[in-house]
Amino acid sequence: MEMKEQLVFISGASRGLGASLARSFAREGARVVINYYQSRDIAEALAEELGDRAFAVYADIRDETEVGQAVTEAEAHFDRPVTTIVNNALVGFKFDPAAQKAADRLSWEDYQTQLDGSLKGPFHLVQACLPGMKAAGFGRIINVGTNLVQNPVVAYHEYTTAKAALLGFTRNMAKELGAEGITVNMVSGGLLRETDASRVTSDEVFGIIEATTPLQRVTTPDELADAVLFFSSPWSRAVTGQNLVVDGGLVMD
Repeated sequence: MEMKEQLVFISGASRGLGASLARSFAREGARVVINYYQSRDIAEALAEELGDRAFAVYADIRDETEVGQAVTEAEAHFDRPVTTIVNNALVGFKFDPAAQKAADRLSWEDYQTQLDGSLKGPFHLVQACLPGMKAAGFGRIINVGTNLVQNPVVAYHEYTTAKAALLGFTRNMAKELGAEGITVNMVSGGLLRETDASRVTSDEVFGIIEATTPLQRVTTPDELADAVLFFSSPWSRAVTGQNLVVDGGLVMD
């Protein structure tokens, strides 16, 4: 299915990487669902910026009922099923090495927060969209991961563990859904410059990344969005169950 025929639901799409994803899909002619949780004004402003091919919709992705309602509302608005999901939302986490809890100070609730955002949310969204994808015989699911799974340069315990679980989710869904014409892949960025979650990261840390990365620069949200577009495009039709690391070559897997 060409990009211009797709209806793309992006979780956590009002700001940062999510907004870059929304703009990238809209630029390629797709219809875009801008999911938001707390940033209604920003999401609606982004939808207005992108025009009639964009629609802002509220849902806490951790809530099954709200996700189902959001998908129903979006599909009714565009009069077509969601064909493409980008699981991008990040719940309650900042990339701040100085504030990260050490192993002996972590609580299970810290892990649960990230598991709910990184795994429970995608689980609800995929289940809500599967009927439409199966009926169409087409679907693209792209999960946003992290290169910290391969190279935990900072021990962001709860965040990285949840993203590792998302990789397992990705591959199991790819195995089952391939026969339905649905591909499932992951795009794993490094620390991006700049998103809400990385705004607290020091210039020193960004400098270290630049010095140790083959491309000698920090990856941007727009560059990661390009890789997501690939997995949504006809060019990736034979690719599923993969984890593409987009970090300028810092991690070579």
